[in-house]
Amino acid sequence: MPVTPIEFKAAMGRFAAGVTVVTTVDASGKAWGLTVTAFSSVSLDPPLCLACIDRRAASLEVFRASRKLGVNMLAADQEELSARFASRLEDKFAGVAWAPGPVTGSPLLAGVVATLECRIVDFLGGGDHDILIASVETVTTRDALPLVYFQGRYGDVAPRG
Repeated sequence: MPVTPIEFKAAMGRFAAGVTVVTTVDASGKAWGLTVTAFSSVSLDPPLCLACIDRRAASLEVFRASRKLGVNMLAADQEELSARFASRLEDKFAGVAWAPGPVTGSPLLAGVVATLECRIVDFLGGGDHDILIASVETVTTRDALPLVYFQGRYGDVAPRG
């Protein structure tokens, strides 16, 4: 018997994931972004990452057109940002501290654990999501604990030892 979407979601909910907000700008300079937990590194040499975006997301076509991607890895105290960018707010950036990335212009959020600026090199189909493969152009990091998502709730993690 095949695995149901409910069973698969229950299993994946037990896989703790870091929380990211992926961003871009459209041709008019308007900032776009959404919360993504399906994010991963792909390759160290060359540096590649991937983000999965639901095909129903209004911003997907903007990412397709811009071919630019900002990745903002949220810090443990940024749960509100995750909820904001997961919402259907008209202007998700209102009142949010951010700056355009120096290479792609993609919005980079303040106070995050790390940022990546990327150029999208491929779009792959993946069921009800598109998989964006991106070449990493710039990286910033800061010492802070990440925000994680586990079993439908936010949490945080501390390194051992």
